[in-house]
Amino acid sequence: MITAREDRRRTFETAPAGAAAVSWWGRAWVTALEGVSHDTARLARGRAYAEEGHVDAVTVTPGRIVAYVRGSRARPYRTELTLPAFADPEWNELLEAVAADPAALAALLEREVPQSLAQTVLPGAGELVPHCSCPDFGRPPCKHAAALCYRAARLLDEDPFVLLLLRGRGERELLDELTRRNAAHAAREQPDAAPDFPGVPAREALARTALPLLPAPLPAPAAAGLPPAYPADPAAPDPLALDQLACDAAARALALLTTGEDPIAGLGLWHDAVRLASAHPTAGLMGTARTLYRDLARATGRTTTELARAAAAWRQGGRPALAALEEPWDPPAGPFDRARPALLAAGQGSFRPDRNRLTIHTRQLRLGREGLWYCYEDRLGDNDWWPRGRPSADPVTALLG
Repeated sequence: MITAREDRRRTFETAPAGAAAVSWWGRAWVTALEGVSHDTARLARGRAYAEEGHVDAVTVTPGRIVAYVRGSRARPYRTELTLPAFADPEWNELLEAVAADPAALAALLEREVPQSLAQTVLPGAGELVPHCSCPDFGRPPCKHAAALCYRAARLLDEDPFVLLLLRGRGERELLDELTRRNAAHAAREQPDAAPDFPGVPAREALARTALPLLPAPLPAPAAAGLPPAYPADPAAPDPLALDQLACDAAARALALLTTGEDPIAGLGLWHDAVRLASAHPTAGLMGTARTLYRDLARATGRTTTELARAAAAWRQGGRPALAALEEPWDPPAGPFDRARPALLAAGQGSFRPDRNRLTIHTRQLRLGREGLWYCYEDRLGDNDWWPRGRPSADPVTALLG
């Protein structure tokens, strides 16, 4: 938050070389200085100093502008311009005039000096008084004071609040006061508006009130509904693809509603493609399902057969079952060593171990990382394994299920 003391003191860093003032109030400021000087050579030299960047940082406080100006000597001169600050009654009159005049207030907010205030805030005859530490004791202003005056004119170009600060008030306090007075003027101009907008005491407006209980949520449906049919239109997206996406979105929404978990959270492209394909069994794959498998395989860089095998694994047990299909691993000895005697005792023969897999002829069991056994079958005897049945923690049940 800006304090009143900070608001009434502003410092502007050294400006690079530049042209003279262009706004009408900036030129009026220069005219006030030139009106008290008859030495055009000094003024021209001061203007050159300002345009060449000889004026160091400028500090503005009520009634005073101070800066160091570099001349022909190595040490710069302390130079200042003084302007009488307004007394409180003068400020009261000026603020009332601005608050009552929307055009003046708008101009000020746009960082322009309102024409209606020109005669009030700009320096009058003899008000702008220069001072300098240089040894030039001729008739003021010296070239250093003139340079500061031209530099100040450029500051006023950019921000007329600098001029108002010279007259005694900072920008923040002026805007706050103008806001308050403008609101008071608006209230006086609309005395009949109050009954239409009755006020409420702050304590009452902020008081906590008891809200009625929310109604009980509706029960979740037993199954996801079927989406409406989409008409075939050459200019529209593929209706079959829209149907598949709508069905998938409905199933996902039902899972979120009943379990609170997103069934596809964290799935990558391949896993999600497998999930979508698993809703369409590969037996007798034809028509729309064949198109779906072809498009999903192409999008993931896999073959249709690879996708069909992965979809069968997904139907077998979701993501863990797909991991059992694709990721061989080395399980601990305990459960794996107990499975072979159990299978032999059940009359299923002696299975050959290989990492997490037990194989005999055209049948195979794969142990998943979560402890479930998944059954696979090689129907043609060419080492082409496909998931079959449901997983189980018991290898015999998984094999015969």
